[in-house]
Amino acid sequence: MTSQAQVRRLLSLVPYLREHDGAAMADVAKAFGISVRTLREDLNVLWMCGMPGLTPGDLIDIDMDAVEGEGVIHLSNADYLTRPLRLSTDEALALVLGLRTLREIAGPGQRAAVDRALRKLEAASGSAPTDQASVSVTAAQDEIQARIAEGLQRQVQLDLTYDVASRAETTRRMVDPLRVFVLEGYGYLEAWCHSAVALRTFRLDRIAAVEVTDLPVEAHDVVLKDLTKGWFETLKDAPLVTLDLAPEATWVAEYYPTEATSARPDGGLTVTLRVRDPGWLRGLLLGLRGGATVVAPAGAGDSAAEAAQEALDQYAVLFAPAG
Repeated sequence: MTSQAQVRRLLSLVPYLREHDGAAMADVAKAFGISVRTLREDLNVLWMCGMPGLTPGDLIDIDMDAVEGEGVIHLSNADYLTRPLRLSTDEALALVLGLRTLREIAGPGQRAAVDRALRKLEAASGSAPTDQASVSVTAAQDEIQARIAEGLQRQVQLDLTYDVASRAETTRRMVDPLRVFVLEGYGYLEAWCHSAVALRTFRLDRIAAVEVTDLPVEAHDVVLKDLTKGWFETLKDAPLVTLDLAPEATWVAEYYPTEATSARPDGGLTVTLRVRDPGWLRGLLLGLRGGATVVAPAGAGDSAAEAAQEALDQYAVLFAPAG
């Protein structure tokens, strides 16, 4: 049993017991689909809950003698739980902005539910200035978002057509959708890419087309990044690497978070970004096929150069003239 599951159950248990005073332990346990032992543990937790102050008059009162002796539950001193919810201005504004953000990446069928929740929340917020703040998220077209939402709901693979930024290339790949999120004004799909055999993040506005398949998603042993503090927070301790990008490789500056970017006379860019995994940098440099040069730190690109030379040596052996 997780603490989250117990909290959810306790929030339902209190109003139930207020409506069913003197209910038998066995009946309550059956109603909530738990054992009598688990219910007794829940009551022991409730006994220590209540309003701030933590004096006996502030805590929920449960007649534990009746619980142990007669096997029935009498709960009192919890009338405040029936009082209407009153949100502070900051609480109301945070919830409204959160729902408006969710609406931007929700499928059309889900937006109706979000809109209903927004109307109720805005009505309950009273004088909170919810109309003075707005949300702007760059996301996908409604049809594309609807298909992504369907894939997530049905847990099936998606056939993506994806536009790579700043270069004339469109890729097509099969992915297992994992989650959709908003970060720094953009909507993203995080998914397992079968072409890359790795976790990938796709900007929603760059997804040109989506087809929902009937193939179930596969299980992957991956840990999703904690993005609650933004892209840069997850990389803040990673070393800085500076690259000179040829014009055809400038898409890197749009696809990956950079800390500094400057134009070069040839139409390329000089970018500085944080790199946590040297293997990722090696793969990027090899994939760019000479379109990027490591400026600093010295030696950061050596493993890519060594890998490229090793591949060339292997080709030389394989395709050497006979005799």
